[in-house]
Amino acid sequence: MPENLAKFCPGCGYPITLLMLNKTLEKLGIQKQAVLGLDIGCALLAWNFLPINTFQTHHGRVVPTMMGFKRARKNSLCVALVGDGGAYAIGLQSLIHAAKRDEPIMVIVTNNTVYGMTGGQTAPTTLNMQITPTSPQGNIEEPFFGPELLKGIVKEGAFLARTAVNEPKQLMEYLEKAIQTQEVGHFSLVEVLSFCPTNWKTVGTQTIDKLNGLKNVFKLGEL
Repeated sequence: MPENLAKFCPGCGYPITLLMLNKTLEKLGIQKQAVLGLDIGCALLAWNFLPINTFQTHHGRVVPTMMGFKRARKNSLCVALVGDGGAYAIGLQSLIHAAKRDEPIMVIVTNNTVYGMTGGQTAPTTLNMQITPTSPQGNIEEPFFGPELLKGIVKEGAFLARTAVNEPKQLMEYLEKAIQTQEVGHFSLVEVLSFCPTNWKTVGTQTIDKLNGLKNVFKLGEL
């Protein structure tokens, strides 16, 4: 196993998303054009994962950072990689206004329903009655649906979709569409339901069953 792969917890879904992103960039022949911005959290472990220009930002600030990079280098392909907390909690204000202004960047949101790096606490996407260290009796709130919220404010031409790491064909399809959306000057976001066996406390097929269960709540498809 390459050294950089070992940074992620065993069974983590991030490497799948990153590998599918790289395959898509290779297919389109635009690796040298791509720039990957990483939010604080599990996403930052990808700082040397792909053979493309990559840098780390402050927590919740990866979207405006990539907006600035895109404005400075208009021919670049700017990708923001962020978790559900960085996208839908501390970074929500920036995300909403980037979508509203139709900023030509691509956002990949990893949704594993917890704050993964810091211990599995309740996150914006945590399910109702889901047990976490900060909701030991079950989360009393309903989960946050990011793409559905943005659907009401994006302009025509934007691309919003949700997929999962165990749907690799669909994941690559949506990543390609998101890239093509940026290339013609529009905002795109792909939410990816992802494994987190460390904080879900699942093993083997339990992890896959957990992810498949999330699909009943967070519906896959283009919005």
